[in-house]
Amino acid sequence: MFRAARQPLRHVCSAKRSISSPLAAQQLHTTTAALAKRMKIYTKTGDGGTSQLYNGQRKSKDIITFQALGDTDELNSHIGVALQHESLALPVLVPQLEQIQSRLLDIGSAVATPLTESGTAKINRVVFPEGEIELLEQWIDGLDEELPPLSSFILPSGGHASAQLHLARTVCRRAERSVVVIQQDGDVEHSVLKYLNRLSDYLFTAARFAAMKDGKEEVIYKKSY
Repeated sequence: MFRAARQPLRHVCSAKRSISSPLAAQQLHTTTAALAKRMKIYTKTGDGGTSQLYNGQRKSKDIITFQALGDTDELNSHIGVALQHESLALPVLVPQLEQIQSRLLDIGSAVATPLTESGTAKINRVVFPEGEIELLEQWIDGLDEELPPLSSFILPSGGHASAQLHLARTVCRRAERSVVVIQQDGDVEHSVLKYLNRLSDYLFTAARFAAMKDGKEEVIYKKSY
C-alpha cells in the first residue's frame, strides 16, 4: 500500500566519474546497481485477501478500514478527473483541489493506523491537524461570497467540471460514513471525520463556483406532484 519513491541516479553516476579509489568505486557501483533495480508494482502479498496497514499489521481486506481507504482513494480519483475538465474556475480551484488530494493521502495514513492498535511513534506521524479544517472553511467562505444566494435545491449539473465535483461530493459522503464507524471505535482522530464532513461542503460550493464561472445553468429541483 505504501511504496517508497524511486531515487534518481544522475547524481550517483556523475560522482562515479570523479572517484579514483578502487574500493570507493566498487562501493559506488554496488549502490548504483541497487538503486537501478526497479521496485515491482506487484508484491503478491495480498493474493490471500489480506493487506498491510501502516502500523505493519495484516488484516482482511473486507474490514471497514479498507472500505474507508478505498472510499478516500476513489474520492481522490474523482477530484483528479474534475481537474482535467476545462473550466474558467480552475485558476482558483486547482491549487485548492491539489492540496486537498494530498490531504486525502494523509487521511489514508491516519485511517491505516488504528489508534487502539498502533505504537506512539506511528500515531505521532499521522496526526491530522485541526487547521486543515479551518482552511477548508476559509475556502468555502471565499467561494460562496461570489455565488448567488441558494434559494432552492439544485441537481448535479452546471457543466462537466461542476457535475464531476458533485460526483466527488457524493463519494466524499460515502467516505465519511465509512470513517464514522472507525472513529466511533476510537481508531481515528475526530479531526479526520470533521475534515471529510467539511470537504463535502467545499465540493458542493466548488461545483457551484465552476458552474458560475463557466456560465452554465444549474438545474433546479422541481416537484411534479
